[in-house]
Amino acid sequence: MKLYWTPGSCSLAVHIALRETGQPFAMARVDIMTKQLEDGGDYRAVNPRGALPALELDDGQVLTEGAVLLQYVADKAGGGALIPQALDLPRYRVLEWLNHLATELHKGFSVLFNPGAPDAFKQAVSAKLTGHFVDMNEALTASEWLANDAYSVADIYAFVISNWAGMVGIDLSGFAALEAFRARVAARPAVQAALKAEGLA
Repeated sequence: MKLYWTPGSCSLAVHIALRETGQPFAMARVDIMTKQLEDGGDYRAVNPRGALPALELDDGQVLTEGAVLLQYVADKAGGGALIPQALDLPRYRVLEWLNHLATELHKGFSVLFNPGAPDAFKQAVSAKLTGHFVDMNEALTASEWLANDAYSVADIYAFVISNWAGMVGIDLSGFAALEAFRARVAARPAVQAALKAEGLA
C-alpha cells in the first residue's frame, strides 16, 4: 500500500493506523496547496478531487476519504484490530464517532484553515467546534477511549483533529479528560513513530 500524505494533516490518522496494525506501506508526500508530488507528478492523477488522504492498494486501486481509509486499514489487519467486527454493535459505536468527527469537527476545521472565510463566520465555527470538544471531554470523563472502552480508529482520528485546535486559537487546556486522552494517544509507540516520520516530534 502507498499512503499519500502531508505532515500533520488528516492523513496522519491513516499513517498512525497503518503503524498501529503493523502493515507494510510506502509514503508519497503531497504539497496540498500545489497538488504536486515530491517526484514532480500531479496528485490529481491519483485523486481527482485533490484532497487528502489517499491510499493506493496493492492492486493499484485508490481509496479516498479518511474515515473510509481508517476502516479499511483496521479491517485489513483483521482480528478486530482498532475496530470491532462487522454486525457487532460495538463496531457501530466506533463508526458513530468516525462520522461525527468527519462531518462536524473535521469539516469545521476546514473552514478555519480557509484564509478567505469571513472572520465572523470563523468565530461562529470556532464556538461550535468548542462545543463539540465539550461533548468529547464529557465522553472521555466516563471512559479512557471514545467507544467501547477500547482504543480504536475513532481515537486516532480524534487525536489528529484535536491537534489542530491550537493552530486556530481553540484552547483545549480547560478540558482535563480530553488533554489526558491526547497524552495517552501521543505516548503510544506507533503514534510516536508516525509523528517522528512526519517531522512533527
